[in-house]
Amino acid sequence: MTPRSKGYIALTTTSFVWGTTWVVSKIGLHDMPALQMAYIRQLIAGLCFVSFFMLVKKIAWPTKKQFAWLFMLAILMFVFANGLSTWSLAYIPTGLGALIGALYPLSVVIIERLFFHSQKMTTLTYLGLFLGIGGVGIVFYENAFDHGGTSFFFGIMLALVAMLAWSLGTVFIARNKANINPYYGTGWQMLISSAILLIWSETSGQTIPYADITASAWLVIIYLVIFGSIISFVAFIYSMKRLPAAVASLYAYFNPLVAMVIASVVLKEKLTIHILWGALVTLGGVFLVNYSIKKNKSQTIAEPEI
Repeated sequence: MTPRSKGYIALTTTSFVWGTTWVVSKIGLHDMPALQMAYIRQLIAGLCFVSFFMLVKKIAWPTKKQFAWLFMLAILMFVFANGLSTWSLAYIPTGLGALIGALYPLSVVIIERLFFHSQKMTTLTYLGLFLGIGGVGIVFYENAFDHGGTSFFFGIMLALVAMLAWSLGTVFIARNKANINPYYGTGWQMLISSAILLIWSETSGQTIPYADITASAWLVIIYLVIFGSIISFVAFIYSMKRLPAAVASLYAYFNPLVAMVIASVVLKEKLTIHILWGALVTLGGVFLVNYSIKKNKSQTIAEPEI
């Protein structure tokens, strides 16, 4: 088997596993609070990454400057993005949560344009933004009849804040580089966020005694750690090394579809032709926005100096 073929296997693994984590997280919420499940997952996964790089690879402790950088990313990417997206699943359908999460490239473009004036907005970009938001609107409209109410809109708010936090984290990484191994840094972000989420969940009363955590809930956490945080992450990095970036990034378009289909089978969540079309329209809009950005960058590089 060629390295390229292995890359496609890794891409398939990433697309499928990260799609299933939405469904598995939803299942776990039947037995324990969301923030508690998130901090336990991140604590275990973070310890795995940090222990490996410190004990096996002999990497030193982060410097004060690196720790400040890691702390900011931990809040954006894991406390708010991961923690709130998990919490949102207690109130909204799995597929809708995954679809809102897939909108982050759109908000990155808007943030860059509004605050840094660094994104050139073309007709293709505006079309992508319109389709992305419109597609989510279709899915939202279809689900609102079945899940309407204060809790449903609270879940939507949590999902949107989580998506915006991921977008801000993406912009922060692009504009503030740190000389640290990215995998080692991810482990530290998980550990820092687990401590913050622990305090948050305890002070807000969103916990249950460890003795009351069911065996099925522990199985959910184990799955999220091994498959969602370790195997799929390694597979993603491998696919990025073996495949063109445009191909390796396709996982982001499959995740919501995988989540929707599996949730309809396992959780009996509503999946109509309108919801599927809405999802496809949304992902098509995200694709157009990404394509327009890459096209603008390539044209800028190709332009001769005057």
